[in-house]
Amino acid sequence: MFKEKKGRTEVSEEQSRSGHETTGKPIHNEGDYHVGLSESKQAEEALQKREAKLRTIFERVAVGIGLVDLEGRLMESNPALQEILGYSEKELQNRVFTEFTHPDDLTADTNLYKELLEGKRDHHQTEKRFIRKDGEIVWSLQNVSLVRASGGEPLFMIFMVEDITERKRLENHFLQSQKMETVGRLAGGISHDFNNILTVIKGYSQLLLSELNEDHPLRENLEEIKKATERAEDLTRQLLAFSRRQVMEMKVIGLNHLIKNLEKMLRRVIGEDIELTTVLTDDLGRIKTDPAQIEQVILNLAVNARDAMPSGGKLTLETTNVELDKDYAHTHISVAPGRYVMLSVSDTGCGMTPEVKERIFEPFFTTKGQGKGTGLGLSTVYGIVKQSGGNIWVYSEPGEGTTFKIYIPRVEEEIDALPSQEEILDLPKGNETVLLVEDDPSVWNLADRFLRGQGYKVLGATNGNEAIQIAQEHLKEKIHLLLTDMVMPQMGGKELVGRFKSLHPEIKVLFISGYTDSAITHHGLSEPDTALLQKPFSLTSLAIKVREVLDK
Repeated sequence: MFKEKKGRTEVSEEQSRSGHETTGKPIHNEGDYHVGLSESKQAEEALQKREAKLRTIFERVAVGIGLVDLEGRLMESNPALQEILGYSEKELQNRVFTEFTHPDDLTADTNLYKELLEGKRDHHQTEKRFIRKDGEIVWSLQNVSLVRASGGEPLFMIFMVEDITERKRLENHFLQSQKMETVGRLAGGISHDFNNILTVIKGYSQLLLSELNEDHPLRENLEEIKKATERAEDLTRQLLAFSRRQVMEMKVIGLNHLIKNLEKMLRRVIGEDIELTTVLTDDLGRIKTDPAQIEQVILNLAVNARDAMPSGGKLTLETTNVELDKDYAHTHISVAPGRYVMLSVSDTGCGMTPEVKERIFEPFFTTKGQGKGTGLGLSTVYGIVKQSGGNIWVYSEPGEGTTFKIYIPRVEEEIDALPSQEEILDLPKGNETVLLVEDDPSVWNLADRFLRGQGYKVLGATNGNEAIQIAQEHLKEKIHLLLTDMVMPQMGGKELVGRFKSLHPEIKVLFISGYTDSAITHHGLSEPDTALLQKPFSLTSLAIKVREVLDK
């Protein structure tokens, strides 16, 4: 029927007249045929390119994507989602997506899923936690959209998952800092009045005990009062340490020397069934901190490790020099690049779950039973380290033990001589004249009674104006020591000293205060040579400090 001639198809005369083939179909010329074929091929190629582009986006995008059917099963997942969840593509195929949801988030997740299917919404966004294959918790920002057919019936859902674990960690750290600041303000606010009260209770207990025979029937009661006061004092000090508001006596020390001196005490604290090992770097750098507070840090961590190893184990203390670079600082909030001394305290105990690890530095949080801890041990450690300019990080897995790593900045200054710890059996006495300035009557009466008992002549004032008046009345007599509260109404301690020295240039000064470190700095009394006795003080420390300042 068809004859080819010079690139075109000829048809019969009958077909030519009718314009149709014998089949009755319209006649198309060859050019029309090739044009149609070309357009179809171009459309197909364009579709393939579009599909390839979408596939590339699906596979390369940093956000996890999952296509989930109406029964909640994963039809398809991209590499980002596989990495977030820790499973391969094959392992995720046909798995119910809610299997990976943290149990605490499951109810909310299921309710939102139902609302999508019931047509109450076409999209929702929520933060939720997934549990990876390795057991780690991953925080995510999840966007879910319902895909419908042209007729409106639901087809499947698109889950887009962004890993926000690091962001949540930073948020939690910020919230932790806010909690610390709140508790710190509370502790700082009550510390002055509370320390005055403790000073009086502690001082009069000590006075009474010194006047009673060892076999006196009231002595046992007084001992209990004294012990309760000391516990209250410790609690206040721990709160102030946690909130970084306690007064620190900063010294340049060698950490290795401090640890060696502590070893005997540490072995008593942890018990015989726990092996203590120290790995100390020979050329360890020097740090500037409060030696007594760093000792408290080590003891608190040792006690914590002991409690995590009830059946025995191994406790390791390690020191080394480290340099933290910008990359490390970028991934660890509040860390400044530089040279540090690292103290590592590791145990082989029961370890911690991620939930416990997130909260261990919170005040009053404890996993111990009723009456077995205040929950201030680790928060105190945190505060002391921070107040020393350092940082602390914890690494722990259930059943794998725990490691605390403390980083304190290195200094180039020479090591300071530490005071002797020898016990003083006889309290020092004197016969000098002391002007006692204290606005709290109870504290004033206690100090006055005690100092007179130690042989001193005591002049008294309840505020700065009274003290200046006394100074003017005694211009021809020598006043050896001005013992004054730091913060008082009308005239503060610093102003008082300035005016007093214009009348008695040779006067020696000892400040007493129940305020915190920040308050002392605010009042301009943070110079290294400032003599300060922190409330609540014992009568023993008062006697020693007065004599120390007079003998300078």
